[in-house]
Amino acid sequence: MLEKMKMEWFSNIRGDVLAGIVVALALIPEAIAFSIIAGVDPKVGLYASFCIAVVIAFVGGRPGMISAATGAMALLMVTLVKEHGLEYLLAATLLTGVIQIIAGYIKLGSLMRFVSRSVVTGFVNALAILIFMAQLPELTNVTWHVYAMTAAGLGIIYLFPYLPVIGKTLPSPLVCIVVLTAFAMIVGIDIRTVGDMGELPDTLPIFLWPDVPLNLDTLLIILPYSIGLAVVGLLESMMTAAIVDDLTDTKSDRNRECKGQGIANIGSGLLGGMAGCAMIGQSIINVKSGGRGRLSTFIAGTLLLIMVVFLGEWIKQIPMAALVAVMIMVSIGTFSWSSITNLKKHPLSTNIVMVTTVVIVVWTHNLALGVFVGVLLATLFFANKIGRFMIVKAEQSGDQSVRTYRVIGQVFFASSEAFVESFDFKEAVDKVVIDLTNAHFWDITSVSSLDKVVIKFRREGADVELVGMNAATETVVDKFAVHNDPKEIEKIMGGH
Repeated sequence: MLEKMKMEWFSNIRGDVLAGIVVALALIPEAIAFSIIAGVDPKVGLYASFCIAVVIAFVGGRPGMISAATGAMALLMVTLVKEHGLEYLLAATLLTGVIQIIAGYIKLGSLMRFVSRSVVTGFVNALAILIFMAQLPELTNVTWHVYAMTAAGLGIIYLFPYLPVIGKTLPSPLVCIVVLTAFAMIVGIDIRTVGDMGELPDTLPIFLWPDVPLNLDTLLIILPYSIGLAVVGLLESMMTAAIVDDLTDTKSDRNRECKGQGIANIGSGLLGGMAGCAMIGQSIINVKSGGRGRLSTFIAGTLLLIMVVFLGEWIKQIPMAALVAVMIMVSIGTFSWSSITNLKKHPLSTNIVMVTTVVIVVWTHNLALGVFVGVLLATLFFANKIGRFMIVKAEQSGDQSVRTYRVIGQVFFASSEAFVESFDFKEAVDKVVIDLTNAHFWDITSVSSLDKVVIKFRREGADVELVGMNAATETVVDKFAVHNDPKEIEKIMGGH
């Protein structure tokens, strides 16, 4: 236990500290922007980002992943804040945390295994596009200085690592922010800065219990929002964890992450913050800047608060162009460029799932809806594919009065219709043997199809024998089949 804690916290101190500084700087404008989206004061997003990052560093299931206030969550809060105010948002945030903790205990994090690689790729590509699109307002209707600063920032980010010795010592995004800020302050360029995003708080957060009536009416108001926030938060966190797993070649504890997200959101609500979740953009900044352990997440959250409260006058001077350059780097690094070349190699169904996920997420800005549609399509394509592998072979033995049908493959709702159509019910035989040695029946629909086949043959005067059922199929058939129940047979045949 002690060895694991040492590994997660202190195995990469220098890399985690430097990465945490970069993430903290990049978190500030995003937290302010997400607060504006939700319709609350900037300090609500900043306090939330501080609290969630610090708490998740201790209780999360994915070291090196950054959690804070996010745009996806902010979009779900708009109506609640507009109609009921901040106090109800804080109450909804607490309930969101409770729901996520319950989700962790009932192991909903394990459901990620049902999300196909094509859906994850589509999700990643959509987020990369959204991250890039989010920078466009900072690049439209601006002077040439902004474009020059952004280009210079990208140049520093991509070229600095090639410098001997020092290039491998400092994360290039941090160098970009420091150099461009110093240049803007010395030269006195009049461009948009972090200070223009909104007023930074000048006090530490304090404990706040939401000032709402503790009754059923309040619960009915916040419950729909809390469920939505919990689902979107966990979904984005699980997807981000999967991406960081791939980037670091390590494994996360998803159910622990569910609980951790819940605890962090409860903490955020009690300190006057909004609900949040894992951030794919910031997590990638962290990893690419050298962050691997829990220390980087802790440093990011702690420094965020220190900087906005005690170093606000300096932080306000950071040009937005520097942060735009960092986020463009994140966008480029996030997008799965191989998915474009793989369009020619991968099956059409895989490409459809990936592209549909991208389109839905980008079009609606709803991550949950995009992933849901992607998973649904992937499931339908998979069911259709497996269903086509089921065949029924008719064989005639030496006895012309006996016909044997050998069923091979998976019989379930997608293949049950083809299963029934594979039999010749008009053939004049005395006995029909249905060999299920190489078949597996999965659900009630498949058992119902078997009932139809048996009953139709019996109606034509043939004796039916089922042979070769495996234990699992036999269990399902014994439980749900009705072909040996006269009353049920009469119902199925409509009394004929």
